[in-house]
Amino acid sequence: MDRLRDQYEALLLDLDGTLYRGPAVIDGAPKALVPDGDSAQRLVYVTNNAARGPGAVAHHLDELGYPATAADVVTSAQAAARMLSERLHPGDRVLVVGTDDLAAEVKAVGLEPIRRFGETPPAAVVQGHSPTTAWPDLAEAAYALRAGALWIAANADRTLPNERGLAPGNGSMVAALATASDREPLVAGKPYAPLMEDAIERAGTRRALVVGDRLDTDIEGANGLGLDSLLVLTGVSTLKEVIGAPAARIPTYIAASLDALNDATVAEAAPADIAELLRQYPGRAVRVRAADSEIR
Repeated sequence: MDRLRDQYEALLLDLDGTLYRGPAVIDGAPKALVPDGDSAQRLVYVTNNAARGPGAVAHHLDELGYPATAADVVTSAQAAARMLSERLHPGDRVLVVGTDDLAAEVKAVGLEPIRRFGETPPAAVVQGHSPTTAWPDLAEAAYALRAGALWIAANADRTLPNERGLAPGNGSMVAALATASDREPLVAGKPYAPLMEDAIERAGTRRALVVGDRLDTDIEGANGLGLDSLLVLTGVSTLKEVIGAPAARIPTYIAASLDALNDATVAEAAPADIAELLRQYPGRAVRVRAADSEIR
């Protein structure tokens, strides 16, 4: 039997909604990802959430039963910091709207993170998710943006799945700041290329399968870079949304859960037939379109 995962050298794994929801693990996902306690594929954990550093993310994954070290984690905070370093001068000040872990990534690339400023506007604003972001933080950023500061958002996810449902994501706060400043940011996270490019570099191969729960980030991001993708129906996007999605958001495969990595796929099917095939073949992925790896 040819398992889905055996076609690839690496799995680029989303976190929220794919491996866990908030602090809670998705049932059966750790064993599905590493069925024999090991994986022949390089596992790279790719998160749009800029709230935590790679070490904290890896620790959380390890506690939930996923094998992870900081070197296996790529965050949108890291991608945003790289984008800043490519556009600014060493020592430039960057106003941080987000967590201390985001500020640490800014400092790590030789820039000075600040939270407030006086008469001299900062060179840039970087914005990432934080549950404590408040009006004074957004106001300070709006002043800087109206003074001409560069603006980079770690991601633009409108929602963030947790154990209670869908909470406002960084994109909702970005939208508020866009309204206040009449500006639009550069975005580091999925579906934009910077974070996915960092993940490919970390994996050391383009023979990678992107695994995620969102059409507008994980799947669109994979398609933009010509990577195959697996949409799992454990998080945000639904099967109904797939049927009406534009071509840029159609995944290579769809499955109910990560169990599908360890089984053969079901032959290519039209979107209208997917629900029935998922019922007929539980635990397997349905192929929705030709794999990019085959087209190449």
